[in-house]
Amino acid sequence: MFRTRLISSIVLVIAALFFILKGGYLLAAMLLFLSLVGYRELMKACKLSSGSGRFSSLEIAGYAGIAAYYLLMFFTAERLYLFLAVIMILAVFMFLYVFTFPKYRAEQIMCAFFNVIYAPVMLSCIYLVRSLPYGVYSVWMIFISSWICDTCAYAVGMLIGRHKMVPKLSPKKSIEGAVGGIVGSAIVGALYGYFIVEPVIAEQNVTWAFVVISAVGAVISQIGDLAASAIKRNHEIKDYGKLIPGHGGVMDRFDSVIFTAPMIYLLVLILIHG
Repeated sequence: MFRTRLISSIVLVIAALFFILKGGYLLAAMLLFLSLVGYRELMKACKLSSGSGRFSSLEIAGYAGIAAYYLLMFFTAERLYLFLAVIMILAVFMFLYVFTFPKYRAEQIMCAFFNVIYAPVMLSCIYLVRSLPYGVYSVWMIFISSWICDTCAYAVGMLIGRHKMVPKLSPKKSIEGAVGGIVGSAIVGALYGYFIVEPVIAEQNVTWAFVVISAVGAVISQIGDLAASAIKRNHEIKDYGKLIPGHGGVMDRFDSVIFTAPMIYLLVLILIHG
């Protein structure tokens, strides 16, 4: 299992390097694929998928809305349209709710809309960060805050972890590990900002901003990890899917990245481009 996870992790890192460095339609297409898979995994977890090879009207509406959102994101620079697209997706779900009544319950409609926001819309922030000036550099803060935090939290937790953070939800996670993840992310963010980014953006002192971004992002990434675990426990499933050998599905591997991406986008806008 460890060997499988290691190989999958290496492939994921290489894929991330390729698609993020390329940017443009390649990155948008990959994020769209991950979003559609993530939406499918969440719908199955919430028992809103037909599971028989056929798609329910809720699934079809979700897939169509996600595709439209990503096409709009790629072909327009006006980000207000993305907000309006999200409202229109909700309107479509409400249309289904009304005109197929009583086929779906209100909580099913709300859950389907939540599933669109949770993975697809939040993942799209990776593309939005990459599209900013110097985005090819700042976008890596999403992964530093997520994957570096996860690695450091695991290492520190194994070495000195004593106090359980949320024992009922994730018994192996400790407060010491959480702090170690935040500190580790901040250190790597500082090194990345000072040695990699500042020589390129000479007119700005971005190291301090990268420390803040990576530290805050690390906090959010751990919440994302725990939130995905909580959903699995509520629905009594072990993994969301089997797409990534040794890791599970998109929601298993990208749970922290999904939560971190919007926060990094906001912080980059405020601290670097504000």
